[in-house]
Amino acid sequence: MDVGSRLKSIRIMHNLSQRELAKRAGVTNSTISMIEKNSVSPSVSSLKKVLSGIPMSLVTFFSLDADDQESEPVVFRNSEAVPMEMDNILINVIGLNKPNRGFSFMDELYPPESDTGSDMLCHDGEEAGIVIEGTLELTVGNDVYQLNPGDSYYFDSTKPHRFRNLSKVNNCRLISCTTPANF
Repeated sequence: MDVGSRLKSIRIMHNLSQRELAKRAGVTNSTISMIEKNSVSPSVSSLKKVLSGIPMSLVTFFSLDADDQESEPVVFRNSEAVPMEMDNILINVIGLNKPNRGFSFMDELYPPESDTGSDMLCHDGEEAGIVIEGTLELTVGNDVYQLNPGDSYYFDSTKPHRFRNLSKVNNCRLISCTTPANF
């Protein structure tokens, strides 16, 4: 997906200049310009920060236009999943196109040596998850934790946080949930 072109289209659709979006998101004009020109590939946290100026969730940004359905889906087949890729992390949001979701429920795959970016994530709500395979380094505030398969976490998302797979060879997979539905 061309993140830069998509951001530019969405910015224009919301009648925002690069300067206005930068001001709202608390970033520089050049940051918006470089993303739109695909000169840089934004980290998850950077893109979330930019989208907060619209405001728009990552799910809305990355999802395709879903056809209106007469009834809400109940089952979401693996074969129909369209994982989002951000910073090499694959995120499959379960029920992505379900309207009015109260939370984001995700299956996340962190390849070796991947992370959510050098900028700590921070947003309203709560997060919880369980490591299915591999080892996850979780930083919440000033505390750093190492989680192995079966270990889980639950924290207030207003605390700065970061996820990392420090392994040079093994993937890390986790099942997670965040409120509100910001993915």
